[in-house]
Amino acid sequence: MEQQVKKIALLTGGGDCPGLNAVIRSVTRAAILNYGIEVIGYKFGYRGLYNNDFIPLTLDAVSGILHRGGTILYSSNKDNLFDYQVEEDGAIIKKDVSDVAVENLKKEGVDVLVVIGGDGTLTSARDFARKGVKVIGVPKTIDNDLASTDVTFGFNTAIDVATEALDRLHTTAESHHRIMICEVMGRGAGWIALESGIAGSADVILLPEIPYDINKIVDKVKERENSGKRFSIVVVAEGAKPQNGEVVVSKIVADSPDPIRLGGIGNKLANDLETLLPDKEVRCTVLGHIQRGGTTSTYDRILSTRYGVGAVELISEGKFGEMVCLKGNKISSDSLENVIGQKSKLVDPKGELVQIAKKIGISFAD
Repeated sequence: MEQQVKKIALLTGGGDCPGLNAVIRSVTRAAILNYGIEVIGYKFGYRGLYNNDFIPLTLDAVSGILHRGGTILYSSNKDNLFDYQVEEDGAIIKKDVSDVAVENLKKEGVDVLVVIGGDGTLTSARDFARKGVKVIGVPKTIDNDLASTDVTFGFNTAIDVATEALDRLHTTAESHHRIMICEVMGRGAGWIALESGIAGSADVILLPEIPYDINKIVDKVKERENSGKRFSIVVVAEGAKPQNGEVVVSKIVADSPDPIRLGGIGNKLANDLETLLPDKEVRCTVLGHIQRGGTTSTYDRILSTRYGVGAVELISEGKFGEMVCLKGNKISSDSLENVIGQKSKLVDPKGELVQIAKKIGISFAD
């Protein structure tokens, strides 16, 4: 351990995610128990760093939080300190206030900042590294779309929740001979839809990476009807779109770094299918934030713990400006410069999982 590292700070940014508390716990415990490092946590992500609003993270403070969803440090997905809303002369303007954050770190004697977040949060982490802050990144997103790591924590819990929902939808679909649509999250990546769809025995999976032909969905429903199966289960990712069509946007959040909020494709699809199949009842369930909340899965508890300890080991080795990642079954790291420079990790339409799903009769309506 480099002798000058006596105090580290954590923050969690972006959407909440199962496993955040597990990472906070493991970073804190590993730092204190192995290196005697003092740990603090900034509240509400980068906003807390700007306002110098933090809490001490002691062994007692992180006791009993391993299984809990959410984050005890709270989070925000609107506070980019390099483009931050402030009031000047009675007007709201955006300006770079990152120097304030740097000064706050110096004032509190923070040697290393551990940033737990997804693409947007880690982009700011990279920018702080460029300003000379010693930064370690930890990859968080239920979407599983960060290219530098095989798996992000939170994803496994999300697909467990989606799979349980599909199991429940099956029984009511079969009872009423309905088409049941389940809309899941993922933005432009279809990993949640793909893996929960396979695990939840869906008949149709619609992904952002494979634009769909609605007539192929109709064909699948009729094929099942002809074989005596009078119900069908469709999983649709929020970013899915018809061939030669566009994604469905639920709203625009103007003051967010990622202003476009997807959502509504499930209900649109239900209306379209009822028009083409007038004798069938179609119902849509939108899982939304249910996928983000609740108890963290066993897999994510372990992965989050590995990531947290990995972050502390990077600090001990003086490897700053890096993000912890999982490659194969080993914890390693990649530079934040490289992480942010890569495109999102998307489902390969010709990849193994899609081909496996097709071989067991699942339609992608392509």
